[in-house]
Amino acid sequence: MLYWLHEILDINILGYITIRAGISFFLALFFTLFLLPKFIRWAQRTSSVQPINEWAPERHKEKASTPTMGGIVFISATIFASLLTIKFSNVFALGGLLTLVLFTIIGFQDDYAKIKKHENLAGLKARTKLILQIISALIIACFLCFFADFNTDLYVPFIKSPVIDMGAFSIILWILVIIATSNAVNLTDGLDGLATVPSIVALTSLTFIIYITGNAKISSYLLMPNFDVGEVAIIASALMGALTGFLWHNCHPAEVFMGDSGSLTIGAFLGYLAIISKSEILLLLIGSIFVIETLSVILQVGSYKLRKKRVFLMAPIHHHFEMKQWAENKIIVRFWIIAILSNIIALISLKIR
Repeated sequence: MLYWLHEILDINILGYITIRAGISFFLALFFTLFLLPKFIRWAQRTSSVQPINEWAPERHKEKASTPTMGGIVFISATIFASLLTIKFSNVFALGGLLTLVLFTIIGFQDDYAKIKKHENLAGLKARTKLILQIISALIIACFLCFFADFNTDLYVPFIKSPVIDMGAFSIILWILVIIATSNAVNLTDGLDGLATVPSIVALTSLTFIIYITGNAKISSYLLMPNFDVGEVAIIASALMGALTGFLWHNCHPAEVFMGDSGSLTIGAFLGYLAIISKSEILLLLIGSIFVIETLSVILQVGSYKLRKKRVFLMAPIHHHFEMKQWAENKIIVRFWIIAILSNIIALISLKIR
C-alpha cells in the first residue's frame, strides 16, 4: 500500500526501501504488542498451553501452564505489516511471504496436535513433518527457479566470484538449506527467549546483506552479487519488529512460547534470506547457535547408536548446561552473546574478498 501511495501520489520518501523497512518494523512491533496479550488470555482460557516432554529437565515442569503457539501472532503481524509496505511486483518479496505462509501452516498443525492431545510428543509424526517440509521447500525452490529465474551460482565467503554454477542441483541445495535451518531453529527453541534473540540477530545480519545485494552501487563496491532482492529486507525488518514485540512476553520467565508455528517458520525464512542473498555458506556463521544446537543432537544420537555412550548429559546442548545446574538466564544470555559475536564476524567478512 505504501509503495502504491508513492507511485500514485508521488510521495518520494515512500519509494525508499529503508523507510518502508523502518515502517514495517514498527507496524509489526505494535501489532504484536497489541495482539499478544489478548492471545495469551485466550490461550489460558482454552488451555492452549505447552505440553512438557517427560524427559525434559525437572525445572521445565513448572512451565506446563504456559500458553504456546505465539508464533501465529507474530508471523501474522509480520505478514500484515509486509502487505502494507512491500512492492507487490517484486517476485522475491512474494517468495518471502510464500515461505512464511507454508511453514506457518506446518507448524500450526504440529502445535495444534500437541495441544489437542495434551502431549509433547503427540504432534505430527517426524516423517510426516519432514515430508511437508520437503514439499514446501520444493515449492519455494521451484518458485525461485521458474518464476523468479534466480541465479544458480554458488558463492563462498572471501571469494568475489561464484565458484560453480549448480544448475538443477541448486534446487536440492536450496531445499536442504531451508529444511535444515527450519529444524535447527526449532531445536534451539527450548528456553525462554533462547531462539528469539539469535533469530533477531541473524535477521539483522541477513537484512543488511539483502539490502546490499539489492543495491547495485553498494554491492559493486563490496564485490558482492547484485539481484533485485532489496524488497525482501522489508519483510525481514517486519519479522524483526514482530519478534521484538514477542520477546517482551517471551523473556524469562516466559508468558508465552512461540511453538513450532514460530520456530519452523523463522528458520525457513532465514534459509530463504540466505539463498536469495547468496549467503548459504555464510549462514553457518550467522546462525552459529542454531548450528551448535543441531550438531549437539547429531553427536548425541550418533554416539549413542555407535558406542552406547552419550557425549552430553542431555541434548540439545542447552539442556546439557541445565543438567550441570547452570541458571536458565545464564545459559540464555551466554548463547545470545555467542550469536552476536558470530554475526559481527559474519558482517566483517563481507569486506574481505
